[in-house]
Amino acid sequence: MTIARADKHGLDSGRLARIDGFVKERYLDSGKLPNAQLLVAREGEIVHFSHQGQAREGGGAIDEGSLFRIASMTKPITSIAFMMLVEQGKIAIDTPVHHVLPEFKDIGVYDGGGGGVPFVTRPAAQPMRMIDLLRHTSGLTYSFQNRSNIDAAMREGKLENWHGGLTLDEFVAAIAKLPLEFPPGEAWNYSVSTDILGAVVQRVSGLPLDRFLAEKIFRPLGMNDTFFQVPADKLDRLTDCYTLAPGEGRVMYDRGESSAWAHMPRLVSGGGGLVSTALDYHRFCTMCLNGGELDGVRIVGRKTIELMTMNHLPEDSDLSSMSRSMFSEATNAGAGFGLGFAVTQNVAKSMIPGSAGEYYWGGLFSTAFFIDPVERLHMVFMTQVSPSNAHPIRRELKTLIYSALT
Repeated sequence: MTIARADKHGLDSGRLARIDGFVKERYLDSGKLPNAQLLVAREGEIVHFSHQGQAREGGGAIDEGSLFRIASMTKPITSIAFMMLVEQGKIAIDTPVHHVLPEFKDIGVYDGGGGGVPFVTRPAAQPMRMIDLLRHTSGLTYSFQNRSNIDAAMREGKLENWHGGLTLDEFVAAIAKLPLEFPPGEAWNYSVSTDILGAVVQRVSGLPLDRFLAEKIFRPLGMNDTFFQVPADKLDRLTDCYTLAPGEGRVMYDRGESSAWAHMPRLVSGGGGLVSTALDYHRFCTMCLNGGELDGVRIVGRKTIELMTMNHLPEDSDLSSMSRSMFSEATNAGAGFGLGFAVTQNVAKSMIPGSAGEYYWGGLFSTAFFIDPVERLHMVFMTQVSPSNAHPIRRELKTLIYSALT
């Protein structure tokens, strides 16, 4: 791995270096985060790559080989996998979901009931389409939203338990038995949509989702440290993972040495199941920045990346006007949503530096990335604490990185 000179790529190295001190003082010394890894690249060349904090309790420091649970940063990868099938003519963005997943054929929209009373439903005016899965306008939800009878039913059924519980096909069947929260296309709600999209990839391709991603994306891109199950010979590199508990602060969620991710999950989650490294995700980001190609290997076409990173919300609206979500990996102001990514539409409304057309997402354990095709700049940030909205570090990192542009 080579670190390029920042000044040769239009960045002030001193201003980049001060980011590490800021993160250490505000987040590591205070105990808010156990560690922090920051990779900044321009034109695909790494100009800053720092590692701070311990990988495990009582263990050594994180380094470039450290493995992190990237959670919802899995979503853009699954979305790329779907678009590979679109490019092959096997499916289209506007294909009704039930054409591939017949379990969804007669799904209705919530119209009352719950809490032990059978749900009352009404027919949807139009079927859920693949675009609704890609942009989270499907009417589906997440159980951790804690805002409706639908997510309560998902919690009661423990539908999102990756390790033990349902297979991907069983998960699809269980979700399809519940009504939608709203008619497809009417609103935006962060949800299991990308998990359902993973099932679409699996059925259309004829390959298990984990095998499709490994053979069609990870292996060609040289992402050798990205997987749903951490191999035994790499388990020593998996970091500890924490969660914030009310009244207790940071508590252990999943120990690296005895991690659930050491075993193949029963539910292969295209919405949140992957483990990766900053260097592997850097390769994914560079492929996207290059218009779908890296080191002579083309994953998707340039126009496909352009299509994915346009705002696809109805009537070109933004998340602030369409979102019904209590939790998201994006702030709503100034943001639209593409086919697997949030997309900055209005920089002024976001109130942080950036570029119109920049696209990004993050994960439950506070990992994050952004790709700016205007400045040819991207970032990968890794740590392991949930929930990701507990601290404003993503906004702070963006501000500090953009302030280093010369």
